[in-house]
Amino acid sequence: MGNRGRSRSCAATIAASAALFAMPGGSAEAAFGDRVLRHGDSGRHVRVLQRWLSLTGFQTRVDGHFGRRTKIVLRRYEREHRMRVDGVLSRLQARGLRRRAILARAAVARAGPQPAPAVAPAAGVAPGTNAVLAPDGRTALAPAGAPPQVVSAIEAANRIVTKPYRYGGGHGSFEDSAYDCSGTVSYALHGAGLLDAPRDSSGLTTFGAKGAGRWITVYANSGHAYVVIAGLRLDTSGGGGEGPRWRPQPRSSRGYVVRHPPEL
Repeated sequence: MGNRGRSRSCAATIAASAALFAMPGGSAEAAFGDRVLRHGDSGRHVRVLQRWLSLTGFQTRVDGHFGRRTKIVLRRYEREHRMRVDGVLSRLQARGLRRRAILARAAVARAGPQPAPAVAPAAGVAPGTNAVLAPDGRTALAPAGAPPQVVSAIEAANRIVTKPYRYGGGHGSFEDSAYDCSGTVSYALHGAGLLDAPRDSSGLTTFGAKGAGRWITVYANSGHAYVVIAGLRLDTSGGGGEGPRWRPQPRSSRGYVVRHPPEL
């Protein structure tokens, strides 16, 4: 959680973006931005808003109805981009969203088809040197030979990977019913015995030592945080819904402070 007041929903995965990229926009996209959109609105312009939010990393249902869920996602978008956080899309914001959607579509086109995420065979440990998704598609398997702290971090993360997202979740206590980005990272680090108290995303920018680690690397800035453990990303946004999830798809680390636990 960024400064207790900024929570970043992270960029959409290429696989999720590709599906949105293929959706036709039509005249609604051409006219997008000629009206203010707010809670209670409906129609083609709202569908464009929902598609473009999802395309740029803020997953929401594309149903043409500006309901509570769309307002929450729009507020996250506003918070990340340092806008007034009111859940109302102004004409100026619409122009910025259009630019970001165009860039996201171009990135999808350059990337091309993406391979399916690796899933481990039924076994207690992962083959090779990286953690992978277990056969259930939700939890992760630690690679054989991983240090005990790494195994413990993965086991801790596995306990919360079905939890939903909630801003501030995991900060009043490590044990919670929902978690935000830094609450998720803090929980995994605590499970490994590397953190005594939850930190927000800004606090995680000073965790451990500078640079990437061999086994655990924390990525943090004032608005978001995620962690890569044995090559597998634990994050609250991306493909698979919002909340703590293992995300096999890569994401950009641009704009993040990179830290790691000493010796790991």
